[in-house]
Amino acid sequence: MDNQTFESTAERTFQYQNTLPPLPVPSLEGTLSKYLDAVKPFASEDEFRNTAAVVKRFGEGLGRHLHQRLLERAKIKRNWLEEWWLDTAYLESRVSSQIYVNFGGPGPYLEHCWPSCEGTQLERTSVIVWLTLQYWDLIRKERLAVHKSGNKPFDMDQFRMLFCTCKVPGVTKDTILNYFKTESEGPCPSHIVVMRRGRVFTFDVLCDGCILTPPELLRQLTYINENCDAEVEGEDVGALTTEERTRWAKAREHLISIDPVNKTILETIQSSLFIISLDDARPYSTPENYTEMTLLSLTGDPTIRWGDKSYNTISFANGTFVSNCDHAPYDAMVLVSLCYYMDQKLKANGGKWKGLETVRALPLPEELLFTVDDRIRKDIALAKEQYSKTDLQVVCRAFTAFGKAAIKKRKLHPDTFVQLAMQLAYFRQHARPGSCYETAATRRFYHGRTETMRPCTTEAQRWCQLMLDPTKRRALFAASSTHNKLMNEAQNGKGFDRHLLGLYLIAKEEGLPVPELYSDPLYAKSGGGGNFVISSSLVGYTTILGAVAPMVHHGYGFFYRIRDNR
Repeated sequence: MDNQTFESTAERTFQYQNTLPPLPVPSLEGTLSKYLDAVKPFASEDEFRNTAAVVKRFGEGLGRHLHQRLLERAKIKRNWLEEWWLDTAYLESRVSSQIYVNFGGPGPYLEHCWPSCEGTQLERTSVIVWLTLQYWDLIRKERLAVHKSGNKPFDMDQFRMLFCTCKVPGVTKDTILNYFKTESEGPCPSHIVVMRRGRVFTFDVLCDGCILTPPELLRQLTYINENCDAEVEGEDVGALTTEERTRWAKAREHLISIDPVNKTILETIQSSLFIISLDDARPYSTPENYTEMTLLSLTGDPTIRWGDKSYNTISFANGTFVSNCDHAPYDAMVLVSLCYYMDQKLKANGGKWKGLETVRALPLPEELLFTVDDRIRKDIALAKEQYSKTDLQVVCRAFTAFGKAAIKKRKLHPDTFVQLAMQLAYFRQHARPGSCYETAATRRFYHGRTETMRPCTTEAQRWCQLMLDPTKRRALFAASSTHNKLMNEAQNGKGFDRHLLGLYLIAKEEGLPVPELYSDPLYAKSGGGGNFVISSSLVGYTTILGAVAPMVHHGYGFFYRIRDNR
């Protein structure tokens, strides 16, 4: 995406959706063989012998029946995984999604034209909002260029979820509401929500059908800022979105029962294009580097963001920015694309607005005032107290000795090289293999999202052990070749983790006991069931970076961008 073309007039953004191939179901034999290869680094000889027997029984018995049922499901659904993945990975989870699920990071953080500087917050925010609205307009008019691999189009459906989208908590399961429409489909909400000091405001970003200019947006943001400085702080209702999902659902139900106006306010927030969070540095600091920015994007002030929204852009008092996004409706590549678009546009203009300074007569922003009672205030206080105990450590480092160019010169794939380096780092630190998840995109298929690629292979571990003797270069190339093969298979619908999930869910739907394969100790030890000690993803080859919390409390999240020289 480093040389990504953003706008296209030759193709429409969603024109290939109906011609994309369905998500395939891998062969049962292939899945079970790959699974055995994946657990081998974590097993003693006896453990592996036992697991191999479990897998053999599964493949010859219950697994065949479940696989056949999965094939039947795939005949009537173009993506047999889509609903299941959304439910099991996101909507049925009861943990705080803002802490454990949402992703975020610096974006746009533009050291090449926007170093941190006090007094620039509102002016820069107005430019950022304007650029974000240009991107919304590209999608709405279906002029955003289709992502491709060579000449093969990728699924673009996730871009429909970037704007006007919100997750709504349920007592047992959440739902996603999406209000976005393309121009050909009809009217689309055109208001944004601004949060500052626990208060909530909204205004429309169109005037006579045209997007407000940065000077006009600045006028609206200044009005909100002055209001918040002159009056008491708000009720901090946004903090409730950090709660455990069932508690938040019950608090939301009570909030609606207090006053019907509260339901209208919630619908205004849910349908808004996105959230602007104006941070005034109390009690949180203004970030000065990538580490501080990434930490604040994931764990910053909970009272000025709406954790269920598909996009919160957070503006700090020193003129820097981060993002925080619900992971359920889309994957991080959507946000990377948006932020890179803004990055390139700002770089081209030196970070300045060069258009008209005229401000049209606009309606003033409206404050959205929740009616709350003592019970809601207690819920808010508890949510803030629990959120403050979040123990997430973030380190953001730049390795500058070499980058993509030097790695490719040695005939190695840059991503594979970094993944193997990560395996070696874990092996040196802990003296044992580290179960690892790497994201493999499956967007070449209809509504495809991700598959698991497991970088901790037998070949990778052999290389780690041989690194005591750095002359053993052949082991590196063998590990690299295995990694490339597995990644290619995962991207082409031949991974095994999602297939195993599908077989498990078929058994669950039929009321069968949990198959022995899933209760076997090596299943969780190797990372199955969301137990990967390392969760990782290549953010891309652009200027953008970001992160999400590790999968397990004792784990690492490793998210990285690769540039030519770093």
